[in-house]
Amino acid sequence: MKQIIINGTNTISGEIAISGAKNSVVALIPAAILSDSLVKITNVPKLSDCDSLEQILLDLNCDVIRNKDTFVISTMNMQNKFISNELSQKLRASYYFMGSLLAKYNHVEIGMPGGCDFGTRPIDLHLKGFEQLGAKVTVLDDRIILDAPQLNGTTINLEKVSVGATINLLLAATKANGITTINNAACEPEIDNVIDFLNNMGAKISGKGTSTLQITGVKKLGTSQIAVIPDRIETGTYMILATLLGDLKITNTNPIYVKSICDILKQMGVNIEYSANEIIVHKSFNNKPINIETNPYPGFPTDLGQIIAVLMTQINGQSTLTENIYNGRTKYLVHLSNMGADINLKDNVTTINGPTKLIGTTVEATDLRAGAAFLVAGAIAEGSTTINKADLILRGYENIVEKLDKIGINIIIQDELDKNLTPESVKKKKL
Repeated sequence: MKQIIINGTNTISGEIAISGAKNSVVALIPAAILSDSLVKITNVPKLSDCDSLEQILLDLNCDVIRNKDTFVISTMNMQNKFISNELSQKLRASYYFMGSLLAKYNHVEIGMPGGCDFGTRPIDLHLKGFEQLGAKVTVLDDRIILDAPQLNGTTINLEKVSVGATINLLLAATKANGITTINNAACEPEIDNVIDFLNNMGAKISGKGTSTLQITGVKKLGTSQIAVIPDRIETGTYMILATLLGDLKITNTNPIYVKSICDILKQMGVNIEYSANEIIVHKSFNNKPINIETNPYPGFPTDLGQIIAVLMTQINGQSTLTENIYNGRTKYLVHLSNMGADINLKDNVTTINGPTKLIGTTVEATDLRAGAAFLVAGAIAEGSTTINKADLILRGYENIVEKLDKIGINIIIQDELDKNLTPESVKKKKL
């Protein structure tokens, strides 16, 4: 495992270019195997999750050419195999191969999905939807088996909004006989990205951007090309950082995707400018307390809750964060409290009193977004902060250490066993 070490009380300036969306590319790569030919995905971020998905493609005997930010994937020699636990448990999004393999071969055997540990994230909605399409679902200790002599279109009413279930059922329905309607579907931009990719292959999907999707099954899917959309969570992370540390231009992004974040920051008193694909955030003083609830898109994203909690520690007054999506996103609070934050947790509501001085210490990235929160906390803290299990951060942020170093953050990354470096050496070491 790796560590990230930050010397705090930084001032930042300059610009950061946003990479392709992690939450989009982890669905696009499994979707690629639905093609009976060759597909091209551009603006692919350099993330460990993409490496893990590439390993699964290669294990399925797909041909993969990876050049800088481009994946070219051919399924001409593909074989339907058991996706082992060793591969599936590297990331949660491995479960998207259930939908795509079921549509392509009518049979799937896959190990249990992995990913960040932040509470109960059942896949019962996925499995129930597969059953409605005509699949028999068998859950064993080490694998999930799906069998469907034939998939038939149907109406699926999701009990709650779920990005994962929406995408997985969308994939499975692309080659089902007849018409499938998904009601109460998630509306995230990443889903639109997947729909565009599939329609470019020859799928017939309507309702993009709405809570009702209609899929007319087709027999074959061909060549397709798609660019991964800008990462709205990466954008929001750097917007919050700029609010605390200095003016920052954020490029290669889409302000529409982060409207809920812009609205919240403006309510606090932050000065934000934006154009078609750029956002400028100015360092803000005397921000107003805020009460935030995480909700499905277009609401405030759960993936930014932990990060904006760090901003709340610097606001004069009491703010609250209500987590409505995942019940285990609070493990980071003990570490943030150890840094000096005044925090109280009751049920799913975190109350933060500020401002408080944060002091650098050793913390642990309890999940991907908690790790990003500690990057922000370490950047404003007095002294040095060491983040253990920093590999989790690299799952979702391309070149984050290099990007932060470029704008003025004193930061290095190292193996946890490398004891030759000390916190004091961060100021001297250049990447």
